[in-house]
Amino acid sequence: MLENYIPILVFVGVMIVFSAALIVVSKVVAWFTGVTNPNAVKNDAFECGFKPFAEARAKFDVRFYLVAILFIVFDLEVAFLFPWAVVAGKIGWYGFIGMGVFILLLVIGFVYEWFKGALEWE
Repeated sequence: MLENYIPILVFVGVMIVFSAALIVVSKVVAWFTGVTNPNAVKNDAFECGFKPFAEARAKFDVRFYLVAILFIVFDLEVAFLFPWAVVAGKIGWYGFIGMGVFILLLVIGFVYEWFKGALEWE
């Protein structure tokens, strides 16, 4: 029974060896062909062409993360609308009502976040 898994193990082994060889070869080629001319201007940190004006490890406001997470959540929820739109004619009223409930919950969540002030940016 275990002999059925031998082709899978061979395939995984070949892929591991191939990927390791690809990494090693690319590093060796980069080492031989790379031109390094380090100087102060190249090694200087920059922000959009300007000299740095603050510490690179500055703390971000929590609202930035909150808005980013809310965007991801609502964006993923809206992504469920596309497959539903493709099969909307085939699933009938049951699918229409189900998507209506989904959109209603999405709107309720959006309104809740709006009234809580999570989308406000100063």
